[in-house]
Amino acid sequence: MPNPIVLGIGSIAGSALSARSQSRAASSAADAQTASAEAGIAEQRRQFDFVQELLAPYVSAGNDGLSGQMGLLGLAGPEAQQSAISAIEGGPQMAALQQQGENAILQNASATGGLRGGNTQGALAQFRPQMLNSLIDQQYGRLGGLSAMGQASAAGVGAAGQAMGNNVSQLFAQQGAAQAGASLAQGQAMGNMFGQVGQAGGFMASKFGQRPEDATAFSSWGF
Repeated sequence: MPNPIVLGIGSIAGSALSARSQSRAASSAADAQTASAEAGIAEQRRQFDFVQELLAPYVSAGNDGLSGQMGLLGLAGPEAQQSAISAIEGGPQMAALQQQGENAILQNASATGGLRGGNTQGALAQFRPQMLNSLIDQQYGRLGGLSAMGQASAAGVGAAGQAMGNNVSQLFAQQGAAQAGASLAQGQAMGNMFGQVGQAGGFMASKFGQRPEDATAFSSWGF
């Protein structure tokens, strides 16, 4: 009959090797999952940086548009308001439209014989302020288009950031789960090993008392 001590030692050695193999496999799997999650996190951040860079000019233009609107409304102070109005009043668009409009009024008055009449002078006096007011309204509307575009772009960056945050959180959770799973697997492997060692020890103890009278602890026990 086989020597139970030899069998027990072999069982213990096999359990230790099996536990070591399981522990290494669990650690390797966790490392692979962690590396995969880290690569995913890096890619999420790269994509967010790209979106942020792509929308940055539109966000900047929106900020300029909002600042311009605030200037025209006087919300940035009277000096800023005066500067904004003066820029429109002294601009090339105002000069060109004023010249065209005044020429049209004078030509119409000349054709009707009222060149020096009061109506013509009144029309000329009112034309410039009306034209300036119209251009201010137009400028405010154009600036509003810029600010709306900037707001939408900023919202797009915010949405991209929120999506990245959610995805990165999930990837961090996967990392934690992988590492926790590896620790549990290693603990289970060690627990199994110690349980098998205990069983092997019990087996050796029970069989050792039944050894033949002429057998020593490491004799052949009859084979």
